[in-house]
Amino acid sequence: MIRNIQLSHSGKYVCTVRTPLESLSAEADVIVRGPPGPPEDVRVEHISATTSQVRWRPGPDNNSPIQIFTVQARTPFSVGWQAVSTVPEVLGGQTSEATAVGLSPWVEHELRVVAGNSIGIGEPSKPSELFRTKASAPTVVPTNIQGGGGSRSELVVTWEPIPEELQNGGDFGYVVLLRPVGSATWTKERVPAVESSRFVYRNDSITPLSPFEVKVGVYNSEGEGVPSTVSIVYSGEDEPRLAPRGTSVQSFSASEMEVSWTAIAWNRNTGRVLGYEVLYWTDDPREPTMGKIRVRGNVTTTTITGLRANTVYFASIRAYNTGGTGPSSPPVNVTTRKSPPSQPPANIAWKLTNSKLCLNWEHVRTTENESEVLGYKILYRQNRQSETHVLETNDTSAELLVPFEEGYLIEIRTVSDGGDGSSSEEIRIPKMSSLSSRGAPDVAEPGLRCLSVAVLILYRFAIQPLV
Repeated sequence: MIRNIQLSHSGKYVCTVRTPLESLSAEADVIVRGPPGPPEDVRVEHISATTSQVRWRPGPDNNSPIQIFTVQARTPFSVGWQAVSTVPEVLGGQTSEATAVGLSPWVEHELRVVAGNSIGIGEPSKPSELFRTKASAPTVVPTNIQGGGGSRSELVVTWEPIPEELQNGGDFGYVVLLRPVGSATWTKERVPAVESSRFVYRNDSITPLSPFEVKVGVYNSEGEGVPSTVSIVYSGEDEPRLAPRGTSVQSFSASEMEVSWTAIAWNRNTGRVLGYEVLYWTDDPREPTMGKIRVRGNVTTTTITGLRANTVYFASIRAYNTGGTGPSSPPVNVTTRKSPPSQPPANIAWKLTNSKLCLNWEHVRTTENESEVLGYKILYRQNRQSETHVLETNDTSAELLVPFEEGYLIEIRTVSDGGDGSSSEEIRIPKMSSLSSRGAPDVAEPGLRCLSVAVLILYRFAIQPLV
């Protein structure tokens, strides 16, 4: 048994048996067959824009006749080596030359040859010398012809740029053909920049939002290609001429304000409106703030967030379209609310008796720069993954009726004009029937009362006041 047999193991093998009287021998030829070796001396000749002739010498057949050859090509733009079409289409085992077809014009190529037999496909040959195909007129057509926008008396045309491997030659550029809809005469413009994907045609006679028929083609040193099909592109427009009216602003919290205005009725004299731009700023020289928000369509209100507390903000509105922005409305101003209370509710006491949970806490006192406390929110849930429910009260105590076998996580925070204040530390209510915040069985605690509000927590978390 010869294990891991190689081609080099081919040859004549002799087996001899000897005894004291005589010896006998038998011999056999062992032929190891394998895929062909790599073809040799690959040469490229007679190069055109899309074809080249390739010659080679077959490598060793490794004891199995070569049945087929394949020509492969590689370019800077291909993903590795790719099989190319040839003439003749099928390259039999006796073939030593072929014409590679379908090559890309004006692109550097390398060719190699691979042989195959009944055993398998062999190793490829060494690559040929690098060669560049000849240039030819472009055959690709630009796509995605669009445009629009720009300023008055302008027509903006855009397209998808042509990749280098499809440009077919040097001195590559684009040809833009355009004419007003209904006109018989085309205006032709050349765009010589190879990486261009946009052209702006300017003419004082162009009226705003006029439709044009547009075609885009390509050219190189060998000639022009076929232009694209016709696309309709509109010329630039005037910016809106009217300022929005009825601007108003109101503060919702320490960090939010809402700005409202009346929409502008569109017509050709006032300019098309695509949306509105909200400008806001402060006059504080120590910490000036300026911002801008755009809303599209016929929206006439927007909320601005992230503002500073107890600060005067100004706001102004202007309409916009592809031609630019129009005049601004007269500014209006509002003072944001004071900051919400910074101190959380403290000294929280609770008592759980059967399914009744009583909560008490101290009233939160605010500073001069903070909004007054208007009430409190009690946030409760069974665990950190479950839905949070909210109970609001104006007092400093509350009563909850909870299922006997459920534990709860509870937080309490203040409510003010400036927004919600800081939350207390999370309180964990265990699954026990008679405990207080001191961990003792149900004992009356001095000052613990439940007078202001009560809520029943059912398994479906419905909230219902008690009577």
